[in-house]
Amino acid sequence: MQSPISFLPKSHCSKVTELLQLEAEAIAKVAEQLQAEEVDKAVALMANCRGKVVLSGVGKSGIVARKIAATLTSIGVVAVFLHPSEALHGDLGIVSGDDITIALSNSGETDEVLAMLPCLKQRNVPIIALVGNVRSTLARNADVVLNATIEKEAGHLHLAPTTSTTVAIAIGDALAMTVMELKGLTPEDFALNHPAGRLGKRLTVRVSDLMHGGDDNPTIEPDASWLEAVSQISKGGLGAVNVIDNDRLIGIITDGDLRRAMQKIDPSELAQLQAGHIMTRNPIAVTAEMLAYDALKIMEDRPSQIAVLPVIDKDRRCIGLLRLHDIARSGLL
Repeated sequence: MQSPISFLPKSHCSKVTELLQLEAEAIAKVAEQLQAEEVDKAVALMANCRGKVVLSGVGKSGIVARKIAATLTSIGVVAVFLHPSEALHGDLGIVSGDDITIALSNSGETDEVLAMLPCLKQRNVPIIALVGNVRSTLARNADVVLNATIEKEAGHLHLAPTTSTTVAIAIGDALAMTVMELKGLTPEDFALNHPAGRLGKRLTVRVSDLMHGGDDNPTIEPDASWLEAVSQISKGGLGAVNVIDNDRLIGIITDGDLRRAMQKIDPSELAQLQAGHIMTRNPIAVTAEMLAYDALKIMEDRPSQIAVLPVIDKDRRCIGLLRLHDIARSGLL
């Protein structure tokens, strides 16, 4: 039975830093040894692929292959992971003649990967080999060879896949980002594949998704009493009420507007106080089609922040109310 590890009272930062530098240096060396012609062919195959990019590998190489497939998928390139063993037992059915394959193997001699090659060639599927041995069987049978050769793995034993997997991931990332630029992917395109992330929400969520409309949109006429304004604000629970004339927005009354009006008015005139006297006239408003993030900037990028915004259509008809609270709750902040 192994004895528990006793941690000495010293810092291990220097060792961690040393290993990080070793892996960083390995990436730099691989960047220099890559053949431009091979890289160009790989990028062209990926960018012009009419089907899927099928990534395959075993063990740690398989994990790296999954990561590269996920990265490609996130930028709009259809990519899947195919385990070589499962491929030989029926999963090759997902591979078509319009696909390309990226096979990962540090040694280039992984039995399961090599066994799959004849099946891929029979389907005329181009093979990109990402290998640590350019003289290997995999490299000799590939259409494109990406040289991921390293001098040694990180760690005192130099055995665990560390530097080799880091280099493979780096090459995969570099290829994916090059393809993304070549395809002209925009932030909006990227957001479509990341709707749950903050960036995705900022580029996809619109005012119409968050606003309170229909029966939940509190409105009153300008000749309504101040008590009716209080009632509508309380009923709606939104902290404001839109003031309309023939369905068109002419003003807004917030909790703050009511408080200020109560402080200024003579009690003897309270009975005559109407919504039109209290409201903020011609308030800043947004449209339902506007991005919610743009509405947020309108609310915040000013000397005095706005907590609620009326929502109008192209004819300035009042169709809703948008609160800063709703935007914050959606995850845009």
